[in-house]
Amino acid sequence: MTNIPNDRDTIAKMHADEELKARIAELRSDFVRYRYTYNFTWLDRPIIQLPEDVMMIQELIWQTKPDVVVETGIAHGGSLILHASILELLGGDRFVVGVDIDIREHNRKALEEHQLYNRLRLIEGSSIDADIVSQVKSHCEGKERVMVLLDSNHTHEHVLEELRAYHDLVNEGMFLVVLDTAIEDLPNEFFDDRPWNKTDNPKTAVWEFLKENDRFVIDKEVEDRLMFTVAPDGYLRCTKDV
Repeated sequence: MTNIPNDRDTIAKMHADEELKARIAELRSDFVRYRYTYNFTWLDRPIIQLPEDVMMIQELIWQTKPDVVVETGIAHGGSLILHASILELLGGDRFVVGVDIDIREHNRKALEEHQLYNRLRLIEGSSIDADIVSQVKSHCEGKERVMVLLDSNHTHEHVLEELRAYHDLVNEGMFLVVLDTAIEDLPNEFFDDRPWNKTDNPKTAVWEFLKENDRFVIDKEVEDRLMFTVAPDGYLRCTKDV
């Protein structure tokens, strides 16, 4: 990382502060209870992310300069617009591929009317369906700089299949970001109406994936700086090409 005002020693001390970590864990639970991430938009589209993760993602996009950003899980499209806005500033023929099993008509319409729509490629269908994976990869054909973010179905099985399906799009120095790994660290009561829980979630999928794939590591520098994130153990940096 470059151009960070804080020095590494200060960041290391912050990360080593166990009392601070405990307070952050408690605060994260409270924020989930009040749906805190629903409070924000990016260029007029609801983004449903922690501001800290928004800041980190824009930083990684700016530094790694991907030709394509692939994101599974669209919701209202705020994250797609975030990625597109940074790619617009970078210039060139860069674009975002967004995949969702159900792109609701009002969200599709809002994205189609957005001034950054020319940077978007929308695909409707399950992100682990073979045909959908093939469509995504066709958009990335010939592109060496691809960033992937996974934010759809949060079950262990689904995320692991996404990791296996899309990891080969990501080359050395680029990032594969698995969001909502914090499910593992939250009370199960928050997920009574969901198919995922503390032992079945994106973080457990990441742990299993890393056992079978030696191309990625958890970028602890990113995590140490963030502290407050929905994606602990979820910022994966590629260390070698396929």
